[in-house]
Amino acid sequence: MKATQQLKAEHEGIKLMLGILDEICGQIGSDKAVNVQHVESILEFLRVFVDQCHHGKEEEILFPALESAGIPKDGGPIGQMLIEHEQGRQLIGEMTRNLPTGTKEEWASARRFCEASRKYMALLTQHIQKENQVLFGMADARLTEIQQDKLFDEFERLEEEKIGLGRHEEFHKLLDELAGIYNRAVG
Repeated sequence: MKATQQLKAEHEGIKLMLGILDEICGQIGSDKAVNVQHVESILEFLRVFVDQCHHGKEEEILFPALESAGIPKDGGPIGQMLIEHEQGRQLIGEMTRNLPTGTKEEWASARRFCEASRKYMALLTQHIQKENQVLFGMADARLTEIQQDKLFDEFERLEEEKIGLGRHEEFHKLLDELAGIYNRAVG
């Protein structure tokens, strides 16, 4: 598997989780109580799987390889992706600060959570589209099969170091569980 294929596969899981998050915000918007544990699990997924693991693979491994292959960071697509990663981190922080408690007394906080969540969902949806349709195509055109294999191996090492052995599988199990609860199709 190419390194870029692995990242695209991870994007599918991320999009599934964004759909689940959208369902939860819909419940909040309809003044329905939400399962706080589900929301906390989603935030952990966004912080650990999306930011530390997925974005870590890009920032620490893929982007430097692309720079070495002649794709500019400053003023180019890599720089834009880095800006969007940081915007995502800020929105996750805002979501975390306004974590819904599931009680009606906390609706103002829950609505702020949803505002930040919707901004995050829009940001990541566009971000994924840019990476899948533009940046990864550039990577596939400029990186050899040997380079892709090396990146894939480095991704595996980073994943083990950043989130721990077996954690990726735990997140997939969480996705499956939440997809079943919130009636989302698992890719």
